[in-house]
Amino acid sequence: MKFQWKALAVCIASALGTGFLSSLFAVTIREKYAQLYQPPLAPPGWVFPVVWTVLYLLMGLAAFLVCVSEEAPQDEKKQALILYGVQLFFNFGWPILFFRWNAYLPAFLWLVVLWILVFVTLKRFDAIDELAGKLMVPYLLWLTFAAYLNLSIALYYLP
Repeated sequence: MKFQWKALAVCIASALGTGFLSSLFAVTIREKYAQLYQPPLAPPGWVFPVVWTVLYLLMGLAAFLVCVSEEAPQDEKKQALILYGVQLFFNFGWPILFFRWNAYLPAFLWLVVLWILVFVTLKRFDAIDELAGKLMVPYLLWLTFAAYLNLSIALYYLP
């Protein structure tokens, strides 16, 4: 079997592109983060683009492994990848809610839905390709940490 470079490029580009476009729509994320209340354990702002780049690469690689899997039926792979696309949409929307619109509590609720979608995606990916499922674990862990930060900030700014 020939390695599918084009599929790998598309999967990684779609994940990285989601983050890049989202940051463009969210505007001034670093400046905004620096001005926000910083709960305990809040990392410095430079950590976020580094972590998210790694996470998007892992997500893209996981999607690629599902795409090229020869073990799973086509409809199972299609359903898993649709779910992956839905979670990417929610991933895209969170920074806009949080940073652009300052909607901290709605952003937290959005993040809870995102967490659930990623968990289900992870399970579906794992059923198709074990490594693909494992590659989604750091993303889920980071979202858990992000939920803590988001909720802490939301509660701090409640009237």
